[in-house]
Amino acid sequence: MSIIVEHDKRRKEILEKALDVFMDEGFEDATFQKIADRCSIFRTTLYIYFKNKKEIFNYSIKQLLADVEEDILRIRNDTSLDSASKITRVLFNIVDRLETNRRLLSVILDYLLHLSMSGANPEIRVRRRTVKLRHILASMVIEGVKRGELSPVNIKAADDLLYGLIESAIFRLVILKRDSAGELKKAMELAVRGWQARGI
Repeated sequence: MSIIVEHDKRRKEILEKALDVFMDEGFEDATFQKIADRCSIFRTTLYIYFKNKKEIFNYSIKQLLADVEEDILRIRNDTSLDSASKITRVLFNIVDRLETNRRLLSVILDYLLHLSMSGANPEIRVRRRTVKLRHILASMVIEGVKRGELSPVNIKAADDLLYGLIESAIFRLVILKRDSAGELKKAMELAVRGWQARGI
């Protein structure tokens, strides 16, 4: 009798266990064999799902970003919300996702720190991964200005502010090890409400 394997479930389990290995060993010292051992599978079985540890790492990041983007598009398409409410909800949702994925964030920051210490520029990698998110945030601000729901603002400065608040949430969760970055939600709401057009 053959064994039925639920590949999506197995892939998720591998990602969870791989995060444990990355947390315990650091990205550089984590090996494909250590990940396979933690998953209680043979390394050859691990190759069915991923080519190497970097692919596991990248897949985790892509999955987080895909989930965030899906949430953003759902909120953005909600016609019952004004622009300020949409942007605020998007930011709150991102903070909630960051809180849920703090282990992954910790591994990412460790990886970026290692890159920086080796002389590489981690900003290029971060920008490449977050360009879509930044574009969506900027387009939501532009949309709000066009609708007359937000006052005219410098779009680049507004985008930098929103993204800076997200970076601050990551810093508080991973570096300062706060239980939550929820206190930032008030600052986010204050910033966005400050852009509301008069009379709204």
